[in-house]
Amino acid sequence: MRAGLVLLLAAAGASIWFTNAWLTERFSENIRVRSELRLALYSGNLMSELQRNSVVPLLLARDPALIGALTGNDFSTTSARLMTAQKEIGAASIRLLDGSGRVVGSTDRYQIGANMSAAPYFVEALRSRDTVFTVSEQASGAYDFSYSRAVVADGRTLGVIVVGADLTRLERSWAGISDAVAVTDSEGQIILTTEPRWRGLTLSEALAVRSAPSAIQRAFQVTADWTSQPADAYLLGRAVMRSEARVPFRGWRMISFTAYSSVRERVNAILALQIMGFAILLAGAFWMLSRRARLQSQAYMRESADLRALNARLTREIAERERVQKELRVAEQTMQQSSKLAALGEMSAGVSHELNQPLAAMKTYLAGARLLLQRGRPEEALSSFQRIDDLIDRMGAITRQLKSYARKGGEAFEPVDLRAALSSALTMMEPQLRTRPIRIIRNVPRERVMVLADRIRLEQVLINLLRNAVDALRDRRDARIEISVEAGAHAYVSVRDNGPGVSDLEKLFEPFWTTKKPGEGTGLGLAISSSIVADFGGRLTAHNETEGGAVFRVELPLHVPGRPRQPLAAE
Repeated sequence: MRAGLVLLLAAAGASIWFTNAWLTERFSENIRVRSELRLALYSGNLMSELQRNSVVPLLLARDPALIGALTGNDFSTTSARLMTAQKEIGAASIRLLDGSGRVVGSTDRYQIGANMSAAPYFVEALRSRDTVFTVSEQASGAYDFSYSRAVVADGRTLGVIVVGADLTRLERSWAGISDAVAVTDSEGQIILTTEPRWRGLTLSEALAVRSAPSAIQRAFQVTADWTSQPADAYLLGRAVMRSEARVPFRGWRMISFTAYSSVRERVNAILALQIMGFAILLAGAFWMLSRRARLQSQAYMRESADLRALNARLTREIAERERVQKELRVAEQTMQQSSKLAALGEMSAGVSHELNQPLAAMKTYLAGARLLLQRGRPEEALSSFQRIDDLIDRMGAITRQLKSYARKGGEAFEPVDLRAALSSALTMMEPQLRTRPIRIIRNVPRERVMVLADRIRLEQVLINLLRNAVDALRDRRDARIEISVEAGAHAYVSVRDNGPGVSDLEKLFEPFWTTKKPGEGTGLGLAISSSIVADFGGRLTAHNETEGGAVFRVELPLHVPGRPRQPLAAE
């Protein structure tokens, strides 16, 4: 029995050793084949993305619309055309640079006006007169891949078209399958990888970026891999298989690391069955363990189904919330435009009076000029024509101001001088101010007070405050409005009147709340103004003066070139 037991144990050990060696080699070869197939697929996807973007600059460089825009220096529709091309092609970005390197058209409107004369894609495109591919490192550590080509017409270089290739989405797709994937350039530097810490390093440097395992971790690793073949690499505390393939593009190479965990799981399962056959006494224990594993798997499946249902419900709720927010944004913009149009309606009578006076004067000057010409006095008639030209300029200034105010504001902010915005608002309010004996006092500094805002919407806020002040002074004989512009830690604009003040300051900025009579106001002006100022990163406040009257104060962050905007904290 002892000899039989020894033979049984020896046969069991030899059988387990042979089974482990054979299955480990077979399963490892299967994983290696799958890894190589994945690398071929990844390499094909990468080449397809690069080739698809490589032909875009050639097509756009011959686009008559872009050539005409560069020739005529008219880029009003260039960005919209590039956005349309981007949607059709699927490129990451498209930019059009003029001959000096300035961005005159882009799918990202925030880049318009930037100077890229020192960028590699601009310099290389001017030198080669052919489509060039450049890789440049960004400030975040990621790499920017772009194709560029010079736009040439009649033998003259007009500008450069730059098309960015979106290779980061390939990284995201790789991360879900392999443990780690990296693409190196001809110099061995990693430019694409599923591990962000590896970018910019060589492969040897990247593998060294890991925490050293402790003694207990090494012991468990040795115990887990006691039947494994030597690993190709050791990544993040695990034995992994390294596969490498050549990308047929500029000497690039693609490397993937796949864990041996699946091999060990499959081999150990078969070895466990063998051990169960040789150790029949432990069959009951193994059966209990397998039954417990099945119950856990069923519980996990039920939990997974519940989580999927919850995720679907949350996705629907998020989509509904985004739709409602978009509708609210559209409604808010419509309310702002309606408020401006209502103000234009109130100012129409004054503007009509302003235009009637120059028209009457022009009629008089024309009659005088006709009489002077009939009497042979052309020099004196020319002076009448000059006066008519001055009156036409005055009428044009009035209509231009109205058209500028009626235009919808955009989302792009720009540096705006508060003094100029206040002057434009007062010009728009001039016809209303002339109809009443109101004294206007302005206190503005000599230096510019710059803020980052949308000029049209900022003028709308100032006009709303001036209209409220004029309405508050309707029954005052000594009506007075004081307007001041100050610059300190922030920029300030104050509108103070000597009217009766505000009865309820807590409800002042609520929509549809107004102190005016029915039919005289909607109660939306201050609510819209507060929302606009908040979009600029500032705040609108109001308080009553002790001697009478109300003060509205707009506080905005000062604009300093090169410094990011810091929104004011809400009170």
